Amino acid sequence: MDKDILLFDLDGTLTDPKVGITRSVAFALDKAGIHVENPDDLCAFIGPPLKDMFMELYSFDEAQALQAIADYRVYFRKQGMLENVAYPGIRELLEALQKQGKTLLVATSKPEEFACTILKHFKLDSYMLDICGATMDGTRSDKADVIAYAVQKYRLPIERCVMIGDRRHDIIGGKKNGMRTIGVLYGYGSREELKEAGADCIVEDVQSLLDVLKKGGS
Repeated sequence: MDKDILLFDLDGTLTDPKVGITRSVAFALDKAGIHVENPDDLCAFIGPPLKDMFMELYSFDEAQALQAIADYRVYFRKQGMLENVAYPGIRELLEALQKQGKTLLVATSKPEEFACTILKHFKLDSYMLDICGATMDGTRSDKADVIAYAVQKYRLPIERCVMIGDRRHDIIGGKKNGMRTIGVLYGYGSREELKEAGADCIVEDVQSLLDVLKKGGS
């Protein structure tokens, strides 16, 4: 079936946010009395909801995790969100898909406010029908819930949709909403992670992603 409604993850799929996210997490952990020497140790925070990661990786309780998120956002809002770079070829990818008549959206676990600022900064927002993200209060943060929000908002026909992302949360979120999924390996998830999550297709790079999407994402 032709897949002409494309939902993209943001972090690790459209842009590489490593510097900004890891510095923001390090800032929050430092506030909690935890010093991290190597920022690369914090790459697991790229993609999933922050609350889940603080609780899972540092055994924070809910109150501690919420405080860490507040501290994270102090640094992220000030400078971290733009310590970021669009992946090479992404603009050309989106432009080519738009010219083909595809409908493009972003579905991200990042707060919608931040996602809009980032995409506008990189001038990628004009390719999107909408930028759907998490809420600041955490009532919508799980990737499946963000995707469901986009589907309901635009009454998207599931049989024409494909979710594209670099982490298991993107694949699982797409599957929970009944849509096909594509995993990308140029981001922060491994082939094993994406396969275990049930990705229908896995691509190595941006050009391979374009090749697949030209064929309908199936």
